[in-house]
Amino acid sequence: MRAAALYSAAGSLLLSALAAAPADGAAGTPWSAESRGTAVAVQRAREAGIAFTRCDGRDAPRSLECGTVRVPLDYARPGGRQIELTVSRARATQKDPRNSKRKVPRQGALVYNPGGPGASGMYFPAAGARPEWRRIAAAYDLVGYAPRGVGRSAPLSCVAPDRFVQAPTDAPLHPSERYKRQRIARAKAYARGCAERSGSALRFYNSLNNARDLDVLRAALGEDRLTYLGASYGTYFGAVYATLFPSHVRRMVLDSAVDPDPQKVWYRDNLDQSAAFEDRWADFREWVARHDDVYRLGATPAAVQLAYDTARGRLAGRAAGGVVGPGQLQDAFLMAGYYDDYWPGRAAALSSYLKGDARALVALAAPDRATAAGAENASAVYTAVECNDAPWPTDWRVWDRDNTRLARRAPFETWDNAWTNLPCAYWPAPRQQPLDVRTGPGELPPVLVLAAERDAATPYSGALEMSRRLAGSALVTERDAGTHGIAGGPNACVNGHLDGYLLEGRVPGRRAACAPRPEPRPGVRAAARHPERDALKGKAA
Repeated sequence: MRAAALYSAAGSLLLSALAAAPADGAAGTPWSAESRGTAVAVQRAREAGIAFTRCDGRDAPRSLECGTVRVPLDYARPGGRQIELTVSRARATQKDPRNSKRKVPRQGALVYNPGGPGASGMYFPAAGARPEWRRIAAAYDLVGYAPRGVGRSAPLSCVAPDRFVQAPTDAPLHPSERYKRQRIARAKAYARGCAERSGSALRFYNSLNNARDLDVLRAALGEDRLTYLGASYGTYFGAVYATLFPSHVRRMVLDSAVDPDPQKVWYRDNLDQSAAFEDRWADFREWVARHDDVYRLGATPAAVQLAYDTARGRLAGRAAGGVVGPGQLQDAFLMAGYYDDYWPGRAAALSSYLKGDARALVALAAPDRATAAGAENASAVYTAVECNDAPWPTDWRVWDRDNTRLARRAPFETWDNAWTNLPCAYWPAPRQQPLDVRTGPGELPPVLVLAAERDAATPYSGALEMSRRLAGSALVTERDAGTHGIAGGPNACVNGHLDGYLLEGRVPGRRAACAPRPEPRPGVRAAARHPERDALKGKAA
């Protein structure tokens, strides 16, 4: 009843809203049902705003406020079922961290998405307390949110959480035919579970709707134009947003950019990711070998690989702590491919395990039952969005051929990545054709693209493609570095470009480069970064 009443109230304003409605090419025409529905939802959100109150939870900082925004499940039917997205905010401090007597003008809201698909940005506003973010936090309300399907935002689920975190598991680099058949059966069952638990709603969890939701959120925040920071997958639907709503963009930062080529979304993007992880795994082994005096895992990358293979073999015979098998080892060390600040802890745990002490490895790699529901939810959203977004091969022989071929030269992550995505071969919901992300000269304000040259999760070629497709964009490269997500990190050069762009609208030339951050020091464990990082297994395409 409430949704119908809101729809009627918005009706008198619909004609004026449609006059500025964006071209929704992926949905058909500028006057598509989804485009008209987006205009209705935007108008409702602008009128309703967001009623922010103190966030739930004892650990929530006092500066953090939370609220919700209502969006249509199906934008073609804006008067139908509504879902609520949770939103968090820390108001602009307006205090110059370099001059306590100077008041900084507020520039509006900065909306953040950490990627995934399936990650929540609800924790982002707390970043304003970190030194790297204080200048931005002075000028902007920092806004995070949980996208549709994530957390409390109409959450998706495909399997019971206790089944999702079963352990120990195997992770063969070159699987047998029997093992492949088992994984095919699991993929089919997982896809069925997604459909059974979500019903007809499943098809509406996709990148186009994520972009439309972002425009509704913009309006609910009272912003005429969006200032946005997207990381990883957040760069992809940020670019979708820029293509659909170019006149609604104020400033946009795309950090660790996905390759948006429609021919690569998402099957080929994932193959490219697996190949890039092999190079990043080599970086880790080289670093461990240089510090053989600390870890005693071998003085060459080949020796470190042998140590890792020895651990895999032992865990296949007897799981550490009864729960850490080769699959859990793989998951833990995959994170070292995303973030080099994890290198010391992973190397130390492997070294201790091979010396007979498994405690550090169990603490690092054992499934956390307390966070199982969140991990399963993240997996469900990841799967739904990527499967819905684009066509995938439906013939197992194509998957088998491509991954067998790739695993010969890139064994570290190839098959693990394939099993993650295999439900898309048997997906029960209709597939879309990816939007041709592209803007012409003058259609969009300059966009700032950030990328680490050796990023594995989103290979550097994706940043080059993204910057080519968004006319007038500027690319900042952290050379010879591979950490995934570089905005607000320890590289002062990168942060200088970020601050200059967000605070003053300055962009470097079409290409700029920064020297790499220092390598991690052996024996120094990683500090906590983002609570959502491990929940996704870092799986951000």
